[in-house]
Amino acid sequence: MQIHSVCIDLGKTTFHLVALGAAGKVLVRKKFTRNQLLAYTANMPASLIGLEACAGAHFLGRALRKQGHDVRLIAGQFVKPFVKSNKNDFIDAEAIAEAVERENMRFVPIKTDDQLDLQGIHRVRDRLISRRTAVINQIRAFPLERGMAFAQRPAKLKAAMADVLENAEADLTPQMRNLIDMLWDEWKLVEQQIEKFNLELERISAADAGCTRIRQIPRIGGPAAPSLDQL
Repeated sequence: MQIHSVCIDLGKTTFHLVALGAAGKVLVRKKFTRNQLLAYTANMPASLIGLEACAGAHFLGRALRKQGHDVRLIAGQFVKPFVKSNKNDFIDAEAIAEAVERENMRFVPIKTDDQLDLQGIHRVRDRLISRRTAVINQIRAFPLERGMAFAQRPAKLKAAMADVLENAEADLTPQMRNLIDMLWDEWKLVEQQIEKFNLELERISAADAGCTRIRQIPRIGGPAAPSLDQL
């Protein structure tokens, strides 16, 4: 078989492989587990292999490159125009195999372990910042139903928390006071976690020559999230 391009549709435990010939004819259509897939591709001639850039793609891309294949990752939105009707895993794989051959296609670089670690830090930190905002909004909303309003800035709310929890004259039931106390503990915990990530990003940035140069540009700051006093 003269394989022209190969695509693997990725799953958590199963992988669907489609190989196309020079005329676009489907030559191979197989389903594998991860170990079966790597054993199969290890015995294939060096080929152009396309993967959709999704969870697990960077690991598999590096493994296939070690086997000598030319691996290219494609963002999902660039694959969609090549998907035919009656969508399934094999049709998805065939669409990626067609897309990977396009000369003007834009590909996603395969990330190293260090790059994946950094990406993970940013994603977890972003989620924690969203969680902090949700907790602050909930703390603000509950007392509002009891006629207690606070300034918009989170720093103002933070400064008022002791009075909210300890003021016996505040129109809060014991149950509501316990709820707000629990949210206040969560707020402080999330703040500590965000600060931990801020320090780690500062350390990584200071050790990277490119980041150091960029941060010398006026008005370019560090990676830290805005403090409560800045919100």
